[in-house]
Amino acid sequence: MKQATGGMVALGGGVYLVGADNAGASVAAHAALRRWGAPWRPESPRRLSDVTHALAQRAIGGEHGRIMAHADFRLNDDEMIGLSPDMRYAAACMLVAEKAPLRVLPGERIIGSATLLEAPEHNTPVANVASVSHTTLGFDRVLKEGYQGIRNMIEARLARGGLDNGGEDLLRAMLRCLDAAGVWHARHMMLLEERIAASDGEERANYIKVRDALRHVPEQPASNFHEAVQSLWFAYAFQRLMGTWSGIGRIDEMLGPYLRRDLQESRLTLDEAREILAHFWIKGCEWVGAFDTRGSGDAQHYQNIILSGIDAQGCDVTNEVTWLVLDIVEELHISDFPIAVRVSKRTPESLFRRIAEVQRHGGGIVAIYNEDVVIDGLVQFGYPLEEARCFANDGCWEVLIPGKTAFSYVPFDALALLHQTLGLTDEEEAPPQYPDFESLYAAFVGKLRKQVDAHHAIADNWALRGDPTPLVSLLVHDCIERGRSYCDRGAHYTVLAPHAGRLANVANSLLVLKRLVYEDGFLSLPDFVSMLRNDWQGQENLRQMILNRFDFYGNDAEEADAMVQRVFDDYTAIVAETRERHGVLRPAGISTFGREIVWSQQDALRKATADGHHEGAVLATNFSPSPGTDKKGPTAVIRSYCKMDYRKTPNGATLELKIHPESVKGDAGRDAIVALMRTFVELGGWFLHVDVVDSAMLIDAQRHPEKYPNLAVRVAGWSARFATLNKDWQDMIIARTQQVL
Repeated sequence: MKQATGGMVALGGGVYLVGADNAGASVAAHAALRRWGAPWRPESPRRLSDVTHALAQRAIGGEHGRIMAHADFRLNDDEMIGLSPDMRYAAACMLVAEKAPLRVLPGERIIGSATLLEAPEHNTPVANVASVSHTTLGFDRVLKEGYQGIRNMIEARLARGGLDNGGEDLLRAMLRCLDAAGVWHARHMMLLEERIAASDGEERANYIKVRDALRHVPEQPASNFHEAVQSLWFAYAFQRLMGTWSGIGRIDEMLGPYLRRDLQESRLTLDEAREILAHFWIKGCEWVGAFDTRGSGDAQHYQNIILSGIDAQGCDVTNEVTWLVLDIVEELHISDFPIAVRVSKRTPESLFRRIAEVQRHGGGIVAIYNEDVVIDGLVQFGYPLEEARCFANDGCWEVLIPGKTAFSYVPFDALALLHQTLGLTDEEEAPPQYPDFESLYAAFVGKLRKQVDAHHAIADNWALRGDPTPLVSLLVHDCIERGRSYCDRGAHYTVLAPHAGRLANVANSLLVLKRLVYEDGFLSLPDFVSMLRNDWQGQENLRQMILNRFDFYGNDAEEADAMVQRVFDDYTAIVAETRERHGVLRPAGISTFGREIVWSQQDALRKATADGHHEGAVLATNFSPSPGTDKKGPTAVIRSYCKMDYRKTPNGATLELKIHPESVKGDAGRDAIVALMRTFVELGGWFLHVDVVDSAMLIDAQRHPEKYPNLAVRVAGWSARFATLNKDWQDMIIARTQQVL
C-alpha cells in the first residue's frame, strides 16, 4: 500500500491530483479531469422499483424540504396560565399533532413526515424550548410494547404513588404527549381513507397496504415486518416533528425478527421487504432542501444507524435486515443515515466484503466500530457487560447505552493548552523558560489537568432542572419510574464526556520542541517561541525542514507515536481519576467534529504551530494525523493510531481515511479495503470511517457545484452533500491526505 500528498500521481493510466490545496494544483486538477474524465466508480445494482427510485429522487432533490414552513399556530397564553413547563410542552405537542401539515405521497409504503421548519432548525415548534440531540432513544420499546404499553407503565407508576408534584406533573404530561401522538395517527388514518376513496388501481391498492400497516401501530406492538418498519418510522418522525434529533440505533436487531418470521411464514419476500425498508430510507432525507446551506452540511441531523454486532447475551444479531440496509445504501446512495457496522475478529469475510463494496461507492456513509474494544472499554469504565454489548451512538460516533442515556459532551482544544504553556497566547509577556523538556511537558500536563477540572465543575451541575422533555422521556428508561425527565437526571445514565481535540498536533509539536530545542540545541525556546509569534516570518526554510524531515504521527514512526501515546495516556489518566460525581459519568473522548475549522479562525487559538504550520491552518481532525503529514500509506496510519489503548477512551476516538477511487477497482480493490479493515480490527482500533473520493473531483465540485448536486462526503460523525458545505468545510475535506491502496 502507498499514498501520496501534493502534486500529481499516476494511477492505472490516469493522472490524479492528491492532497493539493493551492491555485496551481487546482488548475492541474481541472486539466486532469478534462483529460482523463471522472474517476472510476462501481455501477450501482438495480434491485428497487422505478417508483422507489422516483420517490428517492424527489426527496434527495429537495422537493419536500423547500416547501417546509414554520408553524403558523400558537398556544393560547390565557389557557397556559398556571401550567408547568412540562404541561405547557405537552399542550404544544398536542397543537402540533392537530395542526402540522401532513404529507402522504402516491406510491409511498411508509408514511409520517416532520413537516415544520422548526425541526431541522433544531428547535421545538410552538413550545419554544431547546430540543434534544446527541442521544439514541429506546425505539425498541415502541415496537415491543406499543404506546399502549408505555401508557400502562405510566398509569401503574402514578397509581403506586410516592412521586413529588413535579414527578406527577411530568407523568401526566407524558400521557398528554401520547394522546397527541394518537391524534397525529388518527389524522393520517383519515387522510389515507380519503386517498383510498379517491383513487383506483395500483395506487389505491398501495394506499390500502399502507393503511393496514399503520392501523394498529405504534399504539400496539408490531406484528409483522411492514408494521414494524412503519411503527419505528412513525414514532421516530413524531419525535422529529417536535424537534428531537435522535439516532435510530440497532435497526437490524429491532426489525430482523419480524422479517425472519414473515419470511418463514411466506408472508413476504426479500424483494418486498427491501422495497418497504427503502421507503424508510427515503423518508430520512425529507429535510434536504430546507436550507440553501448549513455550512457543515445538509445531512447533519444525527440519524445514525447501527448494524450487526452482538446482543446483550453475546449472540450475533446479523440478519436479513443487515444485508438489506447495505443493498439500499449501495443502490440509492442516500447519505442522510450515517451507518456504523459493528465488526470484530469473528466477523465473517462475507460481511467485510459487503461493507467494502458499499464503501467504494463513496460518500463515507458506512463506517465500522471494533466492537470488542468498544465493549471492553465500556466494561472497564464500569458498565455491566450486558449493557455494554448493547452500545449504539449518540448522533455522531460517541457511544452510549441506547434508551438509557442522557448524553452530551464538552470539547476543548488541547493545542491551545500547549500554546498557553509556550506563552503564545500572551505576546506581551516574555516567553517562559523551561530548563528541560520534562519541565515543559509537566507544565503542559498541568494546563491539561486544569482543563479537565473545569470540565468536572461543569458536569457537577449539569442537567439539573433543564428544559421540559416529556416526549423524549417516554423512550428513556427510568424516567417514568423516577418521575424525572431526560434533562432532570431521569435517565438511567447521565453522561457529560470531555473531548480533547488536535492531539496529533500537540504531540507533533512536542516532538519538534524536544528534538530541536532540548536535544540538538538547534535554537533556544525563547527564539522558537518568537518565531511562532511572528508566524514563521523569515524562517520558511526551517518551517519546510520541520515539515519534511520529521516523521510525525501517522507514519508508524516509533518516536512520534510514543509522544502521541504519552499525551494520550496522561490525558485519559487524568480524566479517569473522576469516573462519576454527583450522578454524572465522565468518560474520556477525543474529537474535533469540525471544530478544527473554528479553532483555526479564533485569534486566541489560530497560532502558528511548532510542527510547521502557519497561523490559521486547519489541522488534525478527531484522532487522525494532521493533513499531509501521513506520508507512508494507510497501513502506517492505522499502525500509528492503533498503538493507543482505546479502552482508556470509552467515549471514543476516531480515524478517517480518504481513499482514491481508482485504487479500489474490481475484486482486488474490494479485497484491499477488506484487508485494511481487518488490520484495523486486529491491531485494536476503535472507529474507522473510510471515504472513497477523488480530491480532483472535489475541487471541481467546489467550483462547479451544479455538476455534483448529490456528491456526498464523510465530514466527521456524519456525511453530507459536498455542495451544501461552505468553502471552509470543503477545504478541510479536500486537504485530507488522499491514500492509495
